[in-house]
Amino acid sequence: MEEIRVLENEKLRFSKPAMRILENEHRYLTYLMDEWHAIVLWFEQHRILDLEEGRKQLEKLRTQIIDFRVSLKKHTEKEEEHFFSMLGTYIGFEQGPLVGIQEEHREIEGYIDHFLYQTEGDLSLLTLDEIQEATKNAGEAFEVLTVHFIKEETVLFPMAEQQINRNDLTKLCDKLNTLIS
Repeated sequence: MEEIRVLENEKLRFSKPAMRILENEHRYLTYLMDEWHAIVLWFEQHRILDLEEGRKQLEKLRTQIIDFRVSLKKHTEKEEEHFFSMLGTYIGFEQGPLVGIQEEHREIEGYIDHFLYQTEGDLSLLTLDEIQEATKNAGEAFEVLTVHFIKEETVLFPMAEQQINRNDLTKLCDKLNTLIS
């Protein structure tokens, strides 16, 4: 059992517990994203599709994105309230990577909200074109999220591990150690 735990820990790239929490949340969110992105890909691969099947798949996609959004919102709030505010005291708030990352949070939220707006109400009233257009917004959200996670893990997380002192990392870990699911 100890061997398995060690192997699982080796899969995580970061050594500081606070960064490991965020990295693990990214993995969980990516798992959820992959589930609903499979439906987006289905729409992309089936250009001419049965309207009924399209509506059924859209309903499934909408449900999965609504569920995903809850966890994403909790994760984003934790990052902005605790992680970014802590890192910002070390690297600044007005320019640099924190500004761009926070803008991406708004962009991601916009794509998801637009998809949900396009698909609210009676799905049986949507045309094939409207369904295809809505799924494009879900696809854009997936693309931006994927790149966003990579940026955080290649820029912000290493920066935090190097710059934030041990006491602040411990405080940060305590604040981040909450569930997003």
